[in-house]
Amino acid sequence: MSLPAYFFAHGAPSLVLEDHGYTRFLKDFAQTLPRRPKGIVIFSAHWEAPVQQVCLVDTYDTIHDFYGFPEEMYQMTYPAPGDAALSGKVAALLTDAGITSERDTERGLDHGAWAVLKLLFPEADIPVVAMSVNRALSNGQQYEIGKALGELRKQDVLIIGSGGIVHNLRQIHWNAGPDHVEAWPREFDAWIARRLENWNTDELFRYRELAPFAAQSVPTSEHFIPLLLAMGAGDAGRKARRLHQSYQWGTLSLSAWEFQ
Repeated sequence: MSLPAYFFAHGAPSLVLEDHGYTRFLKDFAQTLPRRPKGIVIFSAHWEAPVQQVCLVDTYDTIHDFYGFPEEMYQMTYPAPGDAALSGKVAALLTDAGITSERDTERGLDHGAWAVLKLLFPEADIPVVAMSVNRALSNGQQYEIGKALGELRKQDVLIIGSGGIVHNLRQIHWNAGPDHVEAWPREFDAWIARRLENWNTDELFRYRELAPFAAQSVPTSEHFIPLLLAMGAGDAGRKARRLHQSYQWGTLSLSAWEFQ
């Protein structure tokens, strides 16, 4: 049985310090896997590049790409090892699918990657291949990148997209309590969920014109793209299951999806 692919919302960088239902879900997640992954391929919304980047490093530096957070955040590290062989497999699969890629031998893990991984696998002892996203591509092209890597799931490689389905920082209400959630993010999330569960890619790829509150929920697409990449990696089975849904600060969606 292949490992599923996953999409995880990474929320704010402070996610690693927070204690609520979503962080507890992430901390318990590894126990739900059928076996320990041999490697992780992770796409982060916070690494954008015009050509698909595939990391090839010995050990990752930790990028603190945020400001105004508690000092503890800037002392955190996630020195995950790289994996040259896995990086090579990723590049080869992309080439076979007609997708151009480049090796990056310097970049560390940004908070879109390490903040999630630190909760999922706190020991930082599973090899990681970090991947970029490109918002200039069509939604169908995003899906095809994920699909090209789906074969890795048979080799016990965990494919993760890290972003956010509803992610509009201008619409966040920092003083909102955990029980206050506006209606529009719920409506958009529900629309997306139905398309994922029915594997309706035709409508999903057209979410900007079809979904309610799409422009408000996805003002720019870099946080939505990892969902499509993770879904594409599940193309062989085409089974989507929502594992968690909650909200922060009135509008920020914290969701987790599994693609078998």
